[in-house]
Amino acid sequence: MKIIIAIGTIFFSVFALSFLFYENTMNFTVYAQSDLQITKHRNMVIYLGNGLETHARLNLPAIGNGPYPGVLLVPGSGTTDMNETAGYVRIDNETGSLIYPSARPFFDIAEYLSERGFAVLQYDKRGFGANMTILDNNVWDNITVDDLIQDAQKALNVLI
Repeated sequence: MKIIIAIGTIFFSVFALSFLFYENTMNFTVYAQSDLQITKHRNMVIYLGNGLETHARLNLPAIGNGPYPGVLLVPGSGTTDMNETAGYVRIDNETGSLIYPSARPFFDIAEYLSERGFAVLQYDKRGFGANMTILDNNVWDNITVDDLIQDAQKALNVLI
């Protein structure tokens, strides 16, 4: 038993020392989990009728060809986009770049489910764009519950 441990220790030591002498000739690529693509997405447009359309995003697992079980994320009440963005977009005074809020629960839910084999469709509420931007005040001011139900049904038809 002592001989096996001694041989293993010697072998490991030689292997470890070889990295010191041959470090320039050995190339290893190590990927962090964030570098691996495990989901993919497709930006889409859903036609709601009466000349209205909204932006949508279909999230899919990166591996496999489907069909996948589907999940439809329906925007909630109030002024909200497909990601259920919370907070406000602001401009960084030093760089002039946009700073987006960190709370985007539908974005996180869609990624989580797609990583686990689901197709997830999320869409902007009628009259809204990305980051809670009101695209059309007239549409937003005249929206009804029936409109929202019909929009969810049209989104579901796209998913099916």
